[in-house]
Amino acid sequence: METYFLSDVHLGLGTRDQERAKEDRLLAFLDASRPTAEALVILGDLFDLWFEYRTVIPKGFHRTLAALQRYTDGGIPVTFLTGNHDFWMGDFFETELGISVLRHPTEIAVQGKRVYLHHGDGLGTNDPGYRFIKPILRSRLSITMYRWLHPDIGVSIARGSSRSSRAYTSAKDFGEDPGMIAHATGKIREGVDVVVMGHRHVPAFQPIGNGLYVNLGDWITHNSYGVMAGGTMQLRTWNGQQGTTNG
Repeated sequence: METYFLSDVHLGLGTRDQERAKEDRLLAFLDASRPTAEALVILGDLFDLWFEYRTVIPKGFHRTLAALQRYTDGGIPVTFLTGNHDFWMGDFFETELGISVLRHPTEIAVQGKRVYLHHGDGLGTNDPGYRFIKPILRSRLSITMYRWLHPDIGVSIARGSSRSSRAYTSAKDFGEDPGMIAHATGKIREGVDVVVMGHRHVPAFQPIGNGLYVNLGDWITHNSYGVMAGGTMQLRTWNGQQGTTNG
């Protein structure tokens, strides 16, 4: 059995046709992986925008939500670590889909290995502005005030902010950012076996000391994801029918 990891799908980023094709790829991957999955871990930015009101969720991508529920209905645990585009979650994923939502970087046990999960946002040395504003955006006060806006207005503003953030980060070359590598190195020195991140949209598979740093890449360009089987981590690319191993 295998544990699957993916991040940075950014559903809703492109045109309607682009997003339909992207969701088709994602659904094919989810359906093909389910028979061998012991768990699924999403490391944020599944959506380019997700903001929940108490009684309203964003329109669209029902097929993806249904695919995730097929996992949980089948007894396969799904964990969702929020990213910088979908951290404004309420309780919909937990109460309606049975998905465990993590709002902070977390260490989990997978097949006897210590695995540290971090979306990756706020670690880049070239992005001090985001590190400053991140706690403000995620504060309970900010979220409460924003929910006073009518959903049509609030979602429209949030989509504009999301696109600006995406354009801003796309213009940067995150590369193997020293801040992200330093954070991974520190965790491995603490005894973590595998550090898994996303955010930078470029797959990476880098041994560090006695551990491993993996960046999951994205589903905008790379269709990449991680798989742990028998305690060994691999980075793969989905080709439409199956995954090919990258690392």
